[in-house]
Amino acid sequence: MYDVILSFITAFTLTYFAIPSIINIADKKNLVDEPGDRRAHKIRTPSLGGIGIFAGIIFSIVLWTPFNVFGDLQYILCAFIIIFLVGAKDDIIPMLAWKKLVAQLLAASILVYRSNVKITSMYGIFGIGELPEWLAIAFSIFIILVIINAFNLIDGINGLSGGVGILMTLIFGSWFYLTGFVSLAVVSFSLCGSILAFLHYNVTPAKIFMGDTGSLLLGLIAAILALKFIELQDEVPIDSYRFVAAPAVAIGIIILPLFDTLRVFTMRVLKGKSPFSPDRTHIHHYLIDLGLSHMKATSILLSINVLFVLVVFKFDYLGSLRLLGIIMGMAILGIVLLEYLRKRHRANNQQIMQSQ
Repeated sequence: MYDVILSFITAFTLTYFAIPSIINIADKKNLVDEPGDRRAHKIRTPSLGGIGIFAGIIFSIVLWTPFNVFGDLQYILCAFIIIFLVGAKDDIIPMLAWKKLVAQLLAASILVYRSNVKITSMYGIFGIGELPEWLAIAFSIFIILVIINAFNLIDGINGLSGGVGILMTLIFGSWFYLTGFVSLAVVSFSLCGSILAFLHYNVTPAKIFMGDTGSLLLGLIAAILALKFIELQDEVPIDSYRFVAAPAVAIGIIILPLFDTLRVFTMRVLKGKSPFSPDRTHIHHYLIDLGLSHMKATSILLSINVLFVLVVFKFDYLGSLRLLGIIMGMAILGIVLLEYLRKRHRANNQQIMQSQ
């Protein structure tokens, strides 16, 4: 218990006191994110907050993970470093998308091959059980890449990706602690502490953004926690902490970045564009277009994510396939409603302009 609490406090403290120095250096060296058509911010803002998050996480994990349970955590830290270096490079000098993807692929491969962070079964979804080894490896790497980029893509307004990260780490971290997986609980609460400290400087008016350094690392850790949450269900010693529909529950916990990425990628492909082509079609962009402030949009989206968490916890007994159908139906209904409100808001603005 003390290891988990101390990991949170250590990560929070280090990140909290590191970020002001990072802001100062970024301002002096002109390492800032400029406003633009697709940007939601209006002033030049440093975008190296992920460095402070990374420092807090790494120091806390190494300091407080009990040595006798460290296990494959060394390989997880290797993946962290790869993602950190790529994210920092991209924040300072933008990289080509395929180069970042190669680095993500390397990090995902280390996790799957060396740390055994992988999905070995479909758990009865569509009647599919155990997966062949080659398919389990390929599928796991694909899932890790999807989750990494999902968190990267929702990092568009103040507090959003960090807020989702805190919600996720509190839930996964508490489950890992209650079920005896101490090392994963330390990883979860270290990230939670670092993000909470970062958010002190990220709420409107934001003094710093986490940048790709932070969002890619956040996505990588989300992938690790989600996959481990699913795979460790059979090893849970206490039935009361075991989930029947673990895959659906994991998806429900991080539904916001996952669904938004799936929707945006699908829309871009249908329009004949690259799924990685930038635009303003993310859910948070829609809320900003409705006239909401960053923090109001973030609060609404986090509240919706909490609703999904409550639903998957309440209806876990239905099984993964049915529960996935429910949460996907809710998500689709929600985006249809948002599209309607957005079109109505635009029409009203046009009428006002014409009347003037």
